[in-house]
Amino acid sequence: MPRITVNGVDLFYTDTGTGDETILFSHGLLMSGEMFARQIEYFSKNYRCIAYDHRGQANSEVTADGYDMDTLADDAAALITALDIGPCHFVGLSMGGFVGMRLGIHKPDMLKSLTLLDTSADAEPAENAKSYRTLNFVARWFGLKIVTSKVMPILFGNTFMTDPNRKSERDFWRQHIASHDRKGITRAVSGVIERTAVYDKLGGITVPTLVAVGTEDVATVPAKGQRIADAIPNAKFQMIEQAGHSATIEQADAVNHAIEAHLK
Repeated sequence: MPRITVNGVDLFYTDTGTGDETILFSHGLLMSGEMFARQIEYFSKNYRCIAYDHRGQANSEVTADGYDMDTLADDAAALITALDIGPCHFVGLSMGGFVGMRLGIHKPDMLKSLTLLDTSADAEPAENAKSYRTLNFVARWFGLKIVTSKVMPILFGNTFMTDPNRKSERDFWRQHIASHDRKGITRAVSGVIERTAVYDKLGGITVPTLVAVGTEDVATVPAKGQRIADAIPNAKFQMIEQAGHSATIEQADAVNHAIEAHLK
């Protein structure tokens, strides 16, 4: 699979499909571009689909620094420029949404549209940050496998977590989460915990925007998504039923249809 060096980091990405327009997928914390597999399968018939791994996560380089959201947005902008895919449709989930909002605010010419999934425009709530720092410490020194049981119910909704027919998927994602580099992932987690809010700047986003959130999302509850949509001019808001924080995996068809309607 291709790799590219941009903004001082070696990023892994996949490049699938062809079309006059490109969709760039940006994943959530502890995940990878793999979380968009069903979207890429669906949209690559008509679009060029590119998914990349953030620095420090999955298959991308573990750097000493650069895990703040502004630098991650610069990574994405440099990737768009290097691959000559702008303006593109940007789909960001959770941390990918943090990146997408910053691109929409500061580099709107790079975007044709923006889809924000299960994300927040606010700083991390203090009550969450304390427990996340504890999990981060444990993961750094004792390994990610030991914290997966705590992380899975945050990343996935109750419907997915209790469905006996999806046990193999749950097992896959547990292993995927545990496979991350300890240093890289704990630095990425710190970047998310310490992020600054961009809510007061959302009014400057001018590209067509869809905000969608799972009804079972406990990490970024639906009210946070509605709040983002209310702040972005002419943004659309949609709930994804029976999905948690990883809606692209949990309810792939519903997410695909929502994105497709938005792009049309």
